[in-house]
Amino acid sequence: MKGTIRVILLVLSLCSFKAQPTDDFCGIKNTAFQAGESVTFKVFYNTLGMYIGAGEATFTTALEHFNGKPVYHCVGEGKSYSFFDNFFKVRDKYETYIDTATMLPMKFLRNVSEGKTKIYNNVTFNQGTGTAVTTNGIFKTPNCVQDVISAIYYARNINFDKYKVNDKIPFDMFLDDQVYHLYIRYLGKEKVKTRYGKFNAIKFKPLLIKGTVFEGGEKMTAWIGDDPNHLLLRVESAVSVGNVKIDMFGYKNLRYPLTSLISVR
Repeated sequence: MKGTIRVILLVLSLCSFKAQPTDDFCGIKNTAFQAGESVTFKVFYNTLGMYIGAGEATFTTALEHFNGKPVYHCVGEGKSYSFFDNFFKVRDKYETYIDTATMLPMKFLRNVSEGKTKIYNNVTFNQGTGTAVTTNGIFKTPNCVQDVISAIYYARNINFDKYKVNDKIPFDMFLDDQVYHLYIRYLGKEKVKTRYGKFNAIKFKPLLIKGTVFEGGEKMTAWIGDDPNHLLLRVESAVSVGNVKIDMFGYKNLRYPLTSLISVR
């Protein structure tokens, strides 16, 4: 299955609404996660009317120092299962170093192996001068720019209670040496059943740009827990061939009790 981890990482990415980032993406404080957190997801793929396990991804967070500043070192690793390796082997790793004071990324690493495609990019952000120095050159960036991993952790700190249904929350992301002007559309609160259990959840959609994995339009839906952790619970999306579902299947060292959980399946 192509892009096992990208389905999760692009929950908040590659959208087409051009707007300036809101205050929610400039200067927010982390109150949602802590160092030591680990979350595991399983990816299910459907082409013949039945979902089967295709791969899994794990996100971990540690407290470290980078350039003399305390940072959250957040790592996302994804792999296809051995059965899918026969068709399309995926071994992806994404890393970000997030300034604990500003929740903005200082460094981003992408090391991707998907079939015959190999991608490596090492990005250093200078938020003060608005530049990103990558493996391929120097690029201008807007204020409060995020990378694909830091955006997920940053968005977990958004106070969704102050938004109305269908409100758009814009932000800027730097990926593959390009700046994308993005948004997520808030869809309100509801109960969601996953393969892990039943949750009180917050629902939203990103408007995806048509590409090699995703179809264009608002065809991806995501749910996060309606508790202070704002943990990603489920993602559903159409892809180039078929559909995928991603469910949270395990967690360790959350900052708060997972009170959004109603019952375990």
